[in-house]
Amino acid sequence: MKRLELLVESVILASRWLLVVFYLGLAVALAIYAVSFAGKLFEFASNVTLLNDTDTILKMLGLIDAALVASLVVMVIISGYENFVSRFDQSGDQVHWLGTIDAGSLKIKVASTIVAISSIHLLQVFLNSTSYTTFQLMWLTIIHLAFVVSALFLAYIDKLSAKKDKIDGPSL
Repeated sequence: MKRLELLVESVILASRWLLVVFYLGLAVALAIYAVSFAGKLFEFASNVTLLNDTDTILKMLGLIDAALVASLVVMVIISGYENFVSRFDQSGDQVHWLGTIDAGSLKIKVASTIVAISSIHLLQVFLNSTSYTTFQLMWLTIIHLAFVVSALFLAYIDKLSAKKDKIDGPSL
């Protein structure tokens, strides 16, 4: 019976390596997104003299939005691999936060990035508000506020968990 238990535990532990496929897939998606970003940047640069101030700001916000999404993907790849698959070998090129982001703080960072992306999108909408109905503006604002409230609740829960762990010690 003990051998069966050890076999099951070994299979379960080894299954974490299946996550590598997802992280590699995200890296490929990030490369595709980088090509898309380069195309947007080239289009922006080639038409910059034809754009008014508002259109220039809208295009720049789109580029900032893309940079935030790309950063989020990198954060998920690196911290997900580090937390769930294997520790990275120490090297001189190590990211300073590598190994410091647990699953809880990753959720908060993801939620914060989603709020930032949503804020940029909402700013783009408001700068171009004549293209939207009042009903659409209302719902876009409500959706953004839902992201903000969710991020605040995640941060609050994480703070409570950290306080509890400090008092009781980490739970398994």
